Amino acid sequence: QVQLVESGGGLVQAGGSLRLSCAASGRTFSSYAMAWFRQAPGKEREFVAAITGSGGYANYVDFVKGRFTISRDNAKNTVYLQMNSLKPEDTAVYYCAGAAGWGRSVGLYQVWGQGTQVTVSS
Repeated sequence: QVQLVESGGGLVQAGGSLRLSCAASGRTFSSYAMAWFRQAPGKEREFVAAITGSGGYANYVDFVKGRFTISRDNAKNTVYLQMNSLKPEDTAVYYCAGAAGWGRSVGLYQVWGQGTQVTVSS
């Protein structure tokens, strides 16, 4: 089963950018749809973006459209989340996840990374 290791979180000022990376082990990475979720303190984990196994299609929650871009490099077994124009409300722990299916529900995702903290200051 695929294992995911995230990196790239940190502290950034509002309006700044971060790129999160999620490196996967295993030989079947390209078979998984990959997604990013986030969870702020006291809040439920929420969907951010997902990308198909081939990287040919991506889907975003409305509040990140135009600011965040999910991508993947299957040759490197890595999925990315480029986050631009960050806002304080983007502050959360960001998780990458993999699923054999396609959707926004946390229950669809079988493999999760450890999470990486993103803090956006005002």
